[in-house]
Amino acid sequence: MTGTTDADRAPRTPAPRSDTDRTSSPPTPCSGPSVWKGRELTRPEEWLLRLSEDRLAEIDSALREARRRDLTLLRLAAADFPLPGLAADLARLSGVLEHGRGFAIVRGIPVERLGETAASTVFWGIGRHLGHPVPQNADGLVLGHVRDTGRGLDDPAARGYQTRDALPFHTDPTDLLAVLPLREPRTGGHLSLVSSAAVHNAVLDLRPDLAGRLYRTYHFDRRGEHAPGEPPCTSAPLVSRPDGLAGAPSMRYNRCYLESAQRFPEVPRLEAADRELFDLIDSVAASPEYRLDLDLRIGDLLLINTHRVMHARSAFEDHRPPEPGRHLLRLWLASPRGTGSQDAPPWVTLRDVIRPRATAAPRATNSRRYPA
Repeated sequence: MTGTTDADRAPRTPAPRSDTDRTSSPPTPCSGPSVWKGRELTRPEEWLLRLSEDRLAEIDSALREARRRDLTLLRLAAADFPLPGLAADLARLSGVLEHGRGFAIVRGIPVERLGETAASTVFWGIGRHLGHPVPQNADGLVLGHVRDTGRGLDDPAARGYQTRDALPFHTDPTDLLAVLPLREPRTGGHLSLVSSAAVHNAVLDLRPDLAGRLYRTYHFDRRGEHAPGEPPCTSAPLVSRPDGLAGAPSMRYNRCYLESAQRFPEVPRLEAADRELFDLIDSVAASPEYRLDLDLRIGDLLLINTHRVMHARSAFEDHRPPEPGRHLLRLWLASPRGTGSQDAPPWVTLRDVIRPRATAAPRATNSRRYPA
């Protein structure tokens, strides 16, 4: 993947689609390890890293070092959270994320022993070994909390992570998604993954007449996460292949945001064939043949290359108060080339991330100094 310039990161004003949005040559199937079907993945050791006692001791040591340096969370870099052995493991997982299945799980972070504040620090510190945290909303929040706030997807100002609704397969607008479960719901809330390349190939096979539309420009609702004067939508193709039509695809897809963007009169209307394409993507991704249902536990750090893998969540019901409900920590990570970062994996490319409003500054919910 190639890096981006400041111009690339600027919000793009929606423009009418035309036949020039289509690829000049017919799309070709993708190949390689990024093409997989869930029912075929029977060796979890390929994507699962179980933390040994030595690695857990490294994490405890790194947490003590972070406290000794007395930095705010936003200033904590990889060098401030030293993980000599685990860092090598994470570098190997970066290869899996880019050149392999596109996802990995680090199992066994002791969040119940650590507590939320220390677990947040560990999550952040490990994330800094994988990339650079970027804002998840226009208020500059970089350490996200995924939990039900009582809102629903029918609210155009709400985002999926704020609801308990089922979230169909989609991608987040970042390079690497990291989530760490702290508490489970009473029922539901299960996560599933699917290979974007496999879905791409299925569209080519099942409906070649729709395949070209994968490469057309569509418009995604920003759900209110934009500053005054900025366009309310971003535009991008569903699939792009930076290395040419024979290369691995980068997919961006969120049907909820594609359809809610239709509320803006300046956005071109979706055609019947577009909705047929979305129906096909949804049905293939959700099929037992293609999807992988995860057994994600408290303390499992899930890493997803969002260019290669889409994810979904089932609806959930929380425990009754005063018992706390479902709670996950979330990071969006990017490491664009050219930043000078010495600890950045070489594969990531900054996507169309959310830019904080002019009055906002990057912040974390736990930005105070670390308690003893």
